[in-house]
Amino acid sequence: MSSGHLGAGLFVVKTGNEWIEESKMRPVPRRLFSEFWYENEICILFADTGVGKSILAVQIADSISKGLAIPGFNLGVEAQKVLYLDFELTDKQFEARYSENYSNHYRWSEEFLRVEINPDVEMPEGVPYERFLADSIESLIQKSDSKILIVDNITFLREEMEKANNALPLMKELKALKNKYNLSMMVLAHTPKRDLSSPITRNDLSGSKMLMNFCDSSFAIGESAEGGGIRYLKQIKQRNCEQMYGAENVVVCHLDKDSNFLGFDFLDFGNEASFLQSLTEKDKKALEQNIIEYYKLNPGASLRAVAKEFGTNQMKVKRVRDKHINK
Repeated sequence: MSSGHLGAGLFVVKTGNEWIEESKMRPVPRRLFSEFWYENEICILFADTGVGKSILAVQIADSISKGLAIPGFNLGVEAQKVLYLDFELTDKQFEARYSENYSNHYRWSEEFLRVEINPDVEMPEGVPYERFLADSIESLIQKSDSKILIVDNITFLREEMEKANNALPLMKELKALKNKYNLSMMVLAHTPKRDLSSPITRNDLSGSKMLMNFCDSSFAIGESAEGGGIRYLKQIKQRNCEQMYGAENVVVCHLDKDSNFLGFDFLDFGNEASFLQSLTEKDKKALEQNIIEYYKLNPGASLRAVAKEFGTNQMKVKRVRDKHINK
């Protein structure tokens, strides 16, 4: 006998068997970008400025639109329409990135739809900009009939994403869109200035707690301390698989422009520790002194604020504060 009648308010109650039987009717999620992003997920890709978030996201969009896997990665879906909301580049910057000095332009699939804000559009009276933006995105989804949406980047949708009261409504809106239209969504996000000697964690994402709670998966791009265009991809959160690309098995790539396409070339797998910056004793003492001096001028400063100021983590700040300030 069904237990559905027990549902009340926010809750739907069914037996374990009923949930399984209903789940059997839905398709198994397929890979959109190896184990980093699956169908019907809200995935957050984050990294520091200039590391290559947009470059990789466009490469993923191109891959899906053509039904061709990026070499070294897996793709489990057929070619299909992709909406890429580009709030970062102008059309001329986009052209420069995917051409050879504005000639010999890269050829995109007709299924790759790049979207910019129309600067000449008239705002409806009495409608907040963020509401108008959300409604425009929904209209775009309806008219294009696309199931793949990439947003570059999240701060354009909602400012001050590090504040939970801003992050929560946005994530609820995105999740509602995902469920309503059966979407697969990738959202790009920045990290605040971070300590390059420390491994990437979920705490490096602005608004990390709320964003991580509501997304289905997340991965980050790290930059090798030695430079040379070396990048690595690290899984931060996953629901449809076990973690495959954690700290001891990151995906190592080289950021390079081959003719008229700037993208990530797969190299190997590696250990994150080998790409991190090693702090010398001199560096450590200088950082400690900077924190001490900062607290003298700003005695009520939060751990988060000080960590952000000096590109380090809150635990390091706390240790210095407890040792030298809160004696």
